[in-house]
Amino acid sequence: MGIGRWLGRGARKRVLVIGLDCAAPELVFERWADELPNLSRLRARGVYGELESITPAITVPAWSCMLSGRDPGVLGVYGFRNRPDHSYDGLTTADSRAIQVDRVWDVLSAAGKTSIVLGVPQTYPPRPLRGQMVGCFLTPSINSDYTYPADLKTRIHEWVGDYLPDVKNFRTHNKAWLLDQIHEMTRKRFEVARRLLKGREWDFFMMVEIGVDRIHHGFWKDMDSTHRHHDPATPFKQAIRDYYHLIDREIGTLLALVDDHTSVLVVSDHGAKKMDGGICLNEWLLREGYLVLRQPPDTSKGAVKFDALDVDWSRTRAWGDGGYYGRLFLNVAGREPQGCVAPEDYDSLRAELMAKLTALGDEEGRSIGTRCFTPEGLYQQVNGVAPDVLVYFGDLAWRSIGTVGWGRIHVYENDTGPDDANHAQQGMLIFHDPARDLGGERLTGLRLMQVAPTILRLLDVPVPPDMQMPPITPIV
Repeated sequence: MGIGRWLGRGARKRVLVIGLDCAAPELVFERWADELPNLSRLRARGVYGELESITPAITVPAWSCMLSGRDPGVLGVYGFRNRPDHSYDGLTTADSRAIQVDRVWDVLSAAGKTSIVLGVPQTYPPRPLRGQMVGCFLTPSINSDYTYPADLKTRIHEWVGDYLPDVKNFRTHNKAWLLDQIHEMTRKRFEVARRLLKGREWDFFMMVEIGVDRIHHGFWKDMDSTHRHHDPATPFKQAIRDYYHLIDREIGTLLALVDDHTSVLVVSDHGAKKMDGGICLNEWLLREGYLVLRQPPDTSKGAVKFDALDVDWSRTRAWGDGGYYGRLFLNVAGREPQGCVAPEDYDSLRAELMAKLTALGDEEGRSIGTRCFTPEGLYQQVNGVAPDVLVYFGDLAWRSIGTVGWGRIHVYENDTGPDDANHAQQGMLIFHDPARDLGGERLTGLRLMQVAPTILRLLDVPVPPDMQMPPITPIV
């Protein structure tokens, strides 16, 4: 750990959290451990382990669950897009306004402590806090008001030029462009982080780099020889490895700027795994008679989005949504506008669908290990409009495809653009405190929602009683 600018100013406790969206523990802890000196150094005297994500294991809402200590049902956020009500009118994006509970920096602000928050998902549009905030990948453009205070945007432009909250259209066949954009975005984010770290005093600093997620989705097949679409001659075989090297170097520059009273956490919201293919959920529902159309879609230009279908709601019992996991909705009488499932038939129909989806195998009928969940079985509360069933096709090895018109159930491409990887349930956590040698112990049983109370305890701030899990021991 570097000497830092604050050494000698007393034992003011600080916590630095470096978030790596989608960082895979098997790559950091095993495969490339010897090639990542800064992360390995943190592990050597600290503690580390796999960090089990929430269900669903996706960026939105995982980071908000991590930093509020509440599950998706309590938050009422079940993905990047959510049903705003029980109508059939589509989905809304879950930005910062969807989070109606305090996150770590809100609790710290109330306690008089200063936070700097950079790129943490679901922080756009930014809200006032005691400190500074730079919005996340949901920022529509750098012309929007994506910082708090507002003038921070001007300083960021002076530091790095055109800041990149995300790589737009990262699902692309232009891999050379994508790789360049991911590296540029990451270099600029860490430069902003260094400027903010050095610019003023703080108690809590957190940044999230979304580039790890983007490089996995863009280049996993190039790295993984077992991937269905792997090309041994790919020029991008080392793209992910080289990017992890970059991340490690950039982390080293941050560590050099903090003092010996600063605890460091490196965390990811979920992991990554190869994507074997996609299960066309609505195609299957049509074939099985649960979803009914008034007329077949025009597929002359390819598969058709669900909201463009002419659905006969009076006879449709269930429909689904695509994404890294499947969301299944039942059309319940008295709940949906044209619901046709009698409330007394709800449980039996849902159990029937779950059993059939669990049994749905690959293209040759072999089991793929699909898992189905109910919201009331997962969450402490079920707020907002939750899916009636959450589906992990192939335990997240297969994506859910929401479009219709493929003419088959199994596909080997993504209907939203090229994508090599899905998410894995296990993210990662590394903790290092320069004042303590924790012996490099590998912990087990770590849960994502334990992070928020752990941060608060490290800063001697009381943990709100409605956070759902205890802090992590032996960290606190």
